[in-house]
Amino acid sequence: MNTIRSTIRRRAGVGLAVTSLVVPLTVALTAAPAQAATYCNTTTGPYQKQVEKFLGRPVDGRQSLTDCRAVQAFQQKHGIQPSAGYAGVITWRTMSTMLAQRAAGTNPNRDGRCPTNKGRIACVDLTRQLSWIQDGARLKYGPVPVRTGRDGAETRTGAKKIYWRHINHWSTLYHVSMPYSQFFDGGQAFHSTTKSMWNPPGSGGCVNMRPADAKAYWNLLRTGDDVFVYGRKPGT
Repeated sequence: MNTIRSTIRRRAGVGLAVTSLVVPLTVALTAAPAQAATYCNTTTGPYQKQVEKFLGRPVDGRQSLTDCRAVQAFQQKHGIQPSAGYAGVITWRTMSTMLAQRAAGTNPNRDGRCPTNKGRIACVDLTRQLSWIQDGARLKYGPVPVRTGRDGAETRTGAKKIYWRHINHWSTLYHVSMPYSQFFDGGQAFHSTTKSMWNPPGSGGCVNMRPADAKAYWNLLRTGDDVFVYGRKPGT
């Protein structure tokens, strides 16, 4: 009987020892993502002054924790990784493209690069990552931000035409939904995405749009309408 009790006590002690090892390990594992999410890189970045000015921060060219948190919030909002608050090239490239879009205002074709002699046409400016629809010289919709092809899968430039439309398209290549798809060059199309327009590195070649903009394009355009793509995406 004493032998049995002794064995039970030994087993209970082993169980408690195992439990004492498991609990701290579990806490450590669950705490790691939270720590990673709040990490801020307080190193001064190469575009520190430009980023500070864009965000309305004091422009002193020196990274502070407050600067870092402001940059980090911007990065997280727009899907920029890593979102550690560092004023690097991708963050500044995103901001400078935003500034170019703001400058476009209500006259995105001020330079006349998108043809005005074709009637209704969808224009895509890769340099400013902008798209709009015009009828002759009259702006019909936009300009709106877009997300075009990444390095190695660039959205092809030139004069195109919409040749096929599918409102609930499913990509068998990428295994994703592509609502409001309007194809204008092989597998390249206007379509809706839930990703941020600034989410790097870019699409597989399509012109990604916010859901409301993709729906508006669907309602305004028809098979046979012209598309004109020009410029060069920043960083490509």
